[in-house]
Amino acid sequence: MEPLRLISVGLGFRRELIPALLADVPAAIDFFEIAPENWIDLGGISGRRLRTLTERYPFVCHGLSLSIGGPAPLDEVFLHKVRQFLDQHQIRLYTEHLSYCSDEGHLYDLLPIPFTEEAVKYVSARVRRVQDILERRIALENASFYVRAPIADMSEADFIRAVVTEADCDLHLDVNNVYVNSVNHVYDPIEFIRAMPSERIVYMHVAGHHNESEGLIIDTHGADVIDSVWSLLDQTYRIHGVKPTLLERDFNIPPLDELMREVERIGKMQTRHVGQSQVLRATS
Repeated sequence: MEPLRLISVGLGFRRELIPALLADVPAAIDFFEIAPENWIDLGGISGRRLRTLTERYPFVCHGLSLSIGGPAPLDEVFLHKVRQFLDQHQIRLYTEHLSYCSDEGHLYDLLPIPFTEEAVKYVSARVRRVQDILERRIALENASFYVRAPIADMSEADFIRAVVTEADCDLHLDVNNVYVNSVNHVYDPIEFIRAMPSERIVYMHVAGHHNESEGLIIDTHGADVIDSVWSLLDQTYRIHGVKPTLLERDFNIPPLDELMREVERIGKMQTRHVGQSQVLRATS
């Protein structure tokens, strides 16, 4: 199955948008993203509508409940269902959060993994098992978090690099999460972006968030993308080159034509960077 085109823009697929998308998918949208947990085993009209669109457009899956860093055993029954779903809908890519969300039950939040060598080996072994079951590479997303794990012997950036290298998997770079964590944990987001391995980045996210208080941002995906995140995406393209990029909007979802303003802004930014790269190559 072909990977996503490097110059491509995606939109999170939400039930609220289905009627508009069935009527007409705007040309600026190149691919969609869904959470498999919300669609596996779903039949009826919703399942048929999804199939209508997965037959016509590239889709990726961004999981919510794998709990790759959690203490409980991997849910292999669920993983086999995910593989069947990916095959059924010809899903281009499956990604998950580099975090954990369950122990004896689901915790309904994404919690940070301790940034330690022991955790690197533990998580990497679980990722390799997931890839064996799914029979494909996966990508891990850098997650937002609000409280640091109590122990750490490396930085967040070093931990991410170590896991994707040890597991031999790819990186799903969420630019908004970098910005959120840089404010909440006081670090330079540009330096964090520079530390990410370009060769493993398969696609990116941008999203909006909520300013809870000074120095505390909550990653809600429920608002427009702010200028600082747009600027960080621009810098990310400058550092790593253009990659497939998706707009996340999970709450307070406006009409499709309003979302398209942000989708089109991503596309224009990608086109500008590709043009600049061509000029540089021609003059070098």
